[in-house]
Amino acid sequence: MHKSVKQVPFKSLGLVLMLATLSQAGAQSNKEPYPAMAPLAQYLMDRDAEIALARSAAPASISDNAEVMVLGPQGYTTAVKGTNGFLCIVERGWAAATDYRDFWNPRLRGPLCLNPPAARSFEPIYLMRTKLVLAGKSKKQIVEETGAALDKKELPALEPGAMCYMLSKQQYLGDGPKSWHPHLMFFVSGDAAKSWGADLPGSPVMAANFPEERATIFMVLVSTWSDGTPAPADEHTH
Repeated sequence: MHKSVKQVPFKSLGLVLMLATLSQAGAQSNKEPYPAMAPLAQYLMDRDAEIALARSAAPASISDNAEVMVLGPQGYTTAVKGTNGFLCIVERGWAAATDYRDFWNPRLRGPLCLNPPAARSFEPIYLMRTKLVLAGKSKKQIVEETGAALDKKELPALEPGAMCYMLSKQQYLGDGPKSWHPHLMFFVSGDAAKSWGADLPGSPVMAANFPEERATIFMVLVSTWSDGTPAPADEHTH
């Protein structure tokens, strides 16, 4: 779930995001709508429903054989063992940068399926953030402790080729547009937007630099959801 890029939020939640990579529409009030974490129960889901939502992030040819993790009171655990190295997971709002307005929004759901390099080297950051959230850490502490873990190499270095699918119709990426576009996300170390020609006129690539994770996330829209149905052409969907 990731912060706004051309009015696109969640790092994924959409990711951001978003992870989100999440889409944030139009001008928004300066008032923080979710100043603190809600009761944990509001972030949890029925186990089977969460498995299905996680798998909806990618085509069945990928997600049917992927590992699936679900959120519980103690953090994420493996609900389904995979055979293809992919990981499907539903991220919550704390996947986003800590200044994202919906960071604590309990309704956010960012289903994504990460390829093996991303599952090994990018998702551990989110899993650590989740543990810090469940331990009651503040946003400041989350940033500091994640940064310290990266400095000490307690978190793995980002692997080349790390990417994920975010193609779920059921994604809820913020209180503006609920389902943004289906898209692919690519993870690159450092601030690398210029090297991809991202955000230039006519470029299909959007980018967001996320210093908290020391990575750039590139987003490329695709035309269909994971079930093969066409996505709306309008930028602000649903």
